[in-house]
Amino acid sequence: MRFFSPIPLLLRALALLSLLLSPSWAAAQDRRGPLVLAAASLQESMNAAADAWARQGHARPVLSFAASSALARQIKAGAPADLFASADEDWMDDIQKAGFVARGSRADMAGNRLVLVAPAGKPVRLRIGRNMPLAAALNGGRLAMADPDAVPAGKYGKAALTALNVWPSVADKVARGDSVRAALGLVERGATPFGIVYATDARASKSVQTVGTFPTGSHPPIRYPVARLTASRHRDAEGFRRFMLSAQGRAILGRYGFSAP
Repeated sequence: MRFFSPIPLLLRALALLSLLLSPSWAAAQDRRGPLVLAAASLQESMNAAADAWARQGHARPVLSFAASSALARQIKAGAPADLFASADEDWMDDIQKAGFVARGSRADMAGNRLVLVAPAGKPVRLRIGRNMPLAAALNGGRLAMADPDAVPAGKYGKAALTALNVWPSVADKVARGDSVRAALGLVERGATPFGIVYATDARASKSVQTVGTFPTGSHPPIRYPVARLTASRHRDAEGFRRFMLSAQGRAILGRYGFSAP
């Protein structure tokens, strides 16, 4: 029988701990900005905000975009992130209840609207309203939406169509995207004749046109909460969170079509 000595492993562990605690390691971490997990619909605005923050002499935040549902699952799985910016309150509620949100750090950052889009240049005769003939307008095609069972934009879209008594006629005609930008991409490429996205997504694309805006009362208010995570260790994380909530940060969001929360 061979016996295993734990001494080499112990020495390696001590060496790693020494590295993590060394000034050079800390300096390397400071050169990288805080890691921000942000909803896909925040891509342009959050990049602009990160650039503005960097111009003030800070390390530029590292930004990772995906559907809020996917990001929340990453956080609960132990992703070493500093901030989370969600496209709805439900997913922020989810990680907060699980103990991943730093106390007192959650705040609403922005608001948005929900729109129906079609490929740019396509003649469209459809008005958003109760019992609108969306199913007929699809003409055998599909309706692009973020996953209505999980992704915020899809959940809002389903709620709006349900309120307008349209959902039963299109539920089996939905092309589901794993994020709102994936749904937008389907319309941009002409793969679907219509899609439901945020107003800011439509504004960011030159390849789609806005058919109409859903009534605010047809779906829950669209709010973007931001919070610092309990796993955060970056010294700039709280500063960048406050920057996003400041007048300058909200002005940047406003330039990309976001409203006050």
